[in-house]
Amino acid sequence: MKGSDLFVKCLENEGVEYIFGVPGEETIDLTDSLSRSGIRFIVTRHEQGAAFMADMYGRLTHKPGVCLATLGPGATNLITGVADAQLDKAPLVAITGQAGLEKTHKESHQYIDIVAMFRHVTSWNTRVTRPDFIPEIVRKAFEIAADRPGAVHIELPEDIAGEDSDDNRKQPLFKKGRPHIIMHDSQDLTKAAEMIRESSMPLILAGNGVFRGNAASELRKFVSSSGLPVVTTFMGKGAVPADDEHYLGSMGIKDRDHVMCGLDMADLVITVGYDYVEYSPRYWNADGLKKIIHIHSDHPETDESYIPDITLPGNIRQALSRLTEECGCKKEMSERFRKVRSKMRAELEDFMDDMSFPMKPQKIIYDIRECLSRNDMLVSDVGAHKLWVGRLFPAYEANTVFISNGLASMGFALPAAILASFLNPERKVVAVIGDGGFLMNVQEMETAVRLGCSFVVVIFNDSKYGLIEWHEKRKFDQSIGIDFTNPDFVMLAKSFGAKGVRIENAGEFRPVLKEALSQGGVWILDVRVDYSENFRLTEKLSNNMCDL
Repeated sequence: MKGSDLFVKCLENEGVEYIFGVPGEETIDLTDSLSRSGIRFIVTRHEQGAAFMADMYGRLTHKPGVCLATLGPGATNLITGVADAQLDKAPLVAITGQAGLEKTHKESHQYIDIVAMFRHVTSWNTRVTRPDFIPEIVRKAFEIAADRPGAVHIELPEDIAGEDSDDNRKQPLFKKGRPHIIMHDSQDLTKAAEMIRESSMPLILAGNGVFRGNAASELRKFVSSSGLPVVTTFMGKGAVPADDEHYLGSMGIKDRDHVMCGLDMADLVITVGYDYVEYSPRYWNADGLKKIIHIHSDHPETDESYIPDITLPGNIRQALSRLTEECGCKKEMSERFRKVRSKMRAELEDFMDDMSFPMKPQKIIYDIRECLSRNDMLVSDVGAHKLWVGRLFPAYEANTVFISNGLASMGFALPAAILASFLNPERKVVAVIGDGGFLMNVQEMETAVRLGCSFVVVIFNDSKYGLIEWHEKRKFDQSIGIDFTNPDFVMLAKSFGAKGVRIENAGEFRPVLKEALSQGGVWILDVRVDYSENFRLTEKLSNNMCDL
């Protein structure tokens, strides 16, 4: 068995369904081997798109997504998507080709040290130097990607891919090991329950780890039985339904947003699946004086603003189930917390009938929510619109809102929407993207149409990098280097075989979006947005919003 055949057998052993990528001269043995396997190789139009699709596969399934690129420029193009998966803790395995080993010690065409380059954006990476090492390497890569979780990288040189393995075993593959489970300390659980009962203003902060731990159901039971209010991170949206009376809102901007009122009042914060990278604790616990109970699959990041009184690493579902049993009586939620929730609801509903044009971001978000069911999905790119989505878009179910937050990479949403639609054809998908981010991976529109996807891209069009303008004007009272012109997005959509509509007034948007979602296929809706709301928000948040 040659190296590439063995490699593919090992991928099949790991349950790999799809590989997303761009083929290259140094990977042709591997793609040839894939042609005889049950794994589907999905060709993308840029390696970054392939990495984001693998990233999204990991977010949706909690199994490692796999992307493939050749050496040199192919491998370097993967890096942004791989780094995004690493910081947002999405399981991903990146595979790159390489020149033959005889070229790696000297200057050679297209050769750069990819393993050294990927070292800083992965949990583990290595080069295959012998075909018989492949089973161990592949098993280790998938175990690390799923267990940590995050990104790993394997480099397969072209001569190793084409070389016969010396391993004569008929099944030179490794079985998956059982996951390592950390048992919670019963005394710590009892003490945590006691702290919750004795606190006057306890609050839950839920993050993306709730979804990775498949713990949304247990969190909802804990909230219902304890009566505790909940704030989520942007990536934790949907951990508790937005229409649950205990949900106060989502946090993720540096300003003193309305949900910070709840955190300011809290004398105890129970973090559940909260990842440090989602939102620095120095924004909500600057003096480090709050009591904290840390519930997560792993130990917390060390930070002077985040020193938990009790740490409960291990299975999040088990910890929440035990706390539900231990806590006993239900607390009455403070009226002050209820006022925080009212502020959050009012901010979106105040714009439900706003018919001004260009459209207010709050109105666009309100209309999108009205067109989607509770289980449909929204994917947000990065830009000013992301902050509005993160703050205000109501999420009702787990894994229905997806945001690039750790790396916060523009260009994420279009490939992610392709994957969301591809894996869930029965659900409606909307991608919210700025005009800047959309053109960063626009070539994947061809991939979307070729795969027969159905989703709607809503472009927040302001002909500038609006988020940077927001920051520049706040700091310098002027903006520089942020303006550009856009193509005709309607004609662009048609050139890819998709459908495009330019929204001319606020009354058109919701009916057109409903029609697009109903008809299916790939759509682009070009919507002019009034980002003067960014500066009104800054002014609003500069006032004392915590006077409750």
